[in-house]
Amino acid sequence: MSERTVDHETRRLSFGAEAGAYARFRPTYPREAIQWVLTAETVEVTRVLDVGAGTGALTTVLVAEGLDVTAVEPDAGMRDQLAGALPGVSVLAGSAESVPLPDSSVDAVVAGQAWHWFEPGAAVAEFARVLVPGGILGLLWNLRDDSVPWVAALSGLIGGEDTLRAARESDNVAAALRTPASLESAGTVVSTRFTEPERAVFAHQVSLTVDSLVGLVSTFSYVRLSPRRDEVLAAVRDLATTHPDLAGRNTFELPYVTAAYRSLLR
Repeated sequence: MSERTVDHETRRLSFGAEAGAYARFRPTYPREAIQWVLTAETVEVTRVLDVGAGTGALTTVLVAEGLDVTAVEPDAGMRDQLAGALPGVSVLAGSAESVPLPDSSVDAVVAGQAWHWFEPGAAVAEFARVLVPGGILGLLWNLRDDSVPWVAALSGLIGGEDTLRAARESDNVAAALRTPASLESAGTVVSTRFTEPERAVFAHQVSLTVDSLVGLVSTFSYVRLSPRRDEVLAAVRDLATTHPDLAGRNTFELPYVTAAYRSLLR
């Protein structure tokens, strides 16, 4: 296994140990983005699969919309957090590549901050299987808005892919969904099953303190698994207490742009 693959696998499987912090500090998603993703003339959405659901940041918004939600998550620690927070939701062990649901059983499949952990071909084949005809595939990312100076300084300290500057990764969703070579699974080209993805963006922000900003950064796998973790977190705390836009403030807003994609099963 290559160094890059080992690093990706280590990161992908690393979240359960920090499930409590993940549930506490990770941002939710704007209601408007969810409503846009789940609106289509082809199907009325009532049954939704949240795949790679984590501790339920996206699931919570879906439930608040009155939807019948099934959450699928491979990590037991994350599932425990989700089940504890949302006891009325069906929480199942599984993955994007192996969804424990019958054929044509949901109106929409959604994933928040998770597509980059999936194997595209197997995942999209599974999504096509569990969706009803005309069903919706919706993918969402919260991207830190580093057009704001202090957020740009934060990104300079921690790196990572969850920024507007790094949004090319999320733009690759469209390419992946329409490129047959990237979506061939078991000899079947499944990209022809979905329409060309639509994209929309939504402004979003969360209120933080110095401690919760440090807590948030500590949940990023590229920080948590770094040998420089303590040094980076100390630098983040220093930024939050000394940057001219933040110094002396008890709370402050972290701005995001939520990028949303919507594609329909033909």
